[in-house]
Amino acid sequence: MGEIKKLADIVVEARAKGRKRLAVAYGQDSHTLEAVYNAYQEGLVEPIIYGEKAVIEEICAEHGIDASVFTIVDEKSDVKCVAAAVQAVVKGEADVLMKGLVSTDKYMRGILNKEAGLFPPKGVLSHVSVIEMPVYQKLLIVSDIAVIPQPDLAQKMKMIGYLANTANVLGIKTPKIACIAPSELVAPKIPSSAEGALLAKMADRGQLGNVMVDGPLSLDVALFKEVAEHKKVKGSAIAGDPDCLLFPNLESGNVFFKASSHLCHGELAAMVVGTNKPCVLTSRGDSSQSKLYSIALACLAAK
Repeated sequence: MGEIKKLADIVVEARAKGRKRLAVAYGQDSHTLEAVYNAYQEGLVEPIIYGEKAVIEEICAEHGIDASVFTIVDEKSDVKCVAAAVQAVVKGEADVLMKGLVSTDKYMRGILNKEAGLFPPKGVLSHVSVIEMPVYQKLLIVSDIAVIPQPDLAQKMKMIGYLANTANVLGIKTPKIACIAPSELVAPKIPSSAEGALLAKMADRGQLGNVMVDGPLSLDVALFKEVAEHKKVKGSAIAGDPDCLLFPNLESGNVFFKASSHLCHGELAAMVVGTNKPCVLTSRGDSSQSKLYSIALACLAAK
């Protein structure tokens, strides 16, 4: 597999790996069922739906979905559906977990439940998004836009690992990671700036694995080579060509993520990372295409 540069190619590569068993927690809304059915039709998944069977069949009938392709586990409680879907993944009865109609906080609590075994002890839960925009030459892998509000240095080290792992899944052997800050000049009193410089030096010394890291970099310097040249930024092998962006906090990452999709007409794939198996966390606001891409990304990441 070469380097994947389009989201559609993730679907192609995931399909080539064969269908993965997808455990859907409380999958009884049209948004989820349509996304899962699309993924089934694309040859990506064998769906196991946890939810109220009568409701699921009724929604399928209303939306022209063939419910017979789903294995339905009849359960009325959303919390019990999450617990059962998590257990299926932990026991090896499913390869990928996906959120359905259940609220995000209940879904995340199910993932983080220490007794459940999906989240390793002393682990760091995070979130990775893969964004395709007409204004950028390749896919951008970004973190964290949904889980960690204000990551500290240790968490950022973990997040760099998650970005690198996702890049590896996409065929990028030595990913280029930009640590985003307000300026490319190191300002010791600004945490994102100082920590960006620390992470860059740690990467230089081989402490962060097979990655290239530069920081601090402002967003414009990171993404556009001409801006870096205009600002006379020297010695950066990443400015103008990053594979990954590490944001200093959830607010900045989330704003970038939404601007990418709504202002730059971007499509995206996303998954929860730090768990023992891939977990899909889609939003009602995501397009049907983005939901398909998210399922495909998790299937490609599944072992």
